[in-house]
Amino acid sequence: MATTKVKGTSKKIKELKGIKPEKVSDNDLQKIQSIVGNINRSYVEIGRLEAGKHNQLHILAGAQDELSMLQDDLKKEYGTDDVNVQTGEIKYEENGEADKKD
Repeated sequence: MATTKVKGTSKKIKELKGIKPEKVSDNDLQKIQSIVGNINRSYVEIGRLEAGKHNQLHILAGAQDELSMLQDDLKKEYGTDDVNVQTGEIKYEENGEADKKD
């Protein structure tokens, strides 16, 4: 008795018997691995950027502290800290005196 093989027959038989596949296809596995790899690379890049951001925030806080100390020194020396950053010109009150609101 001759038998003919029909493509997908064993898959259909497994489905009818309730047998489920143990693994995904190689093609699906490659897609999953590629997507997960992209997600992981994104997490690493976000972590790198956040670490850089954290470092820059520390630098900014230090610069703000330096400016605050310099403003205190300017108030002591010139009576004001209102200085034009481009020209260095000191802006005094309308009466010509330094702002002495202390």
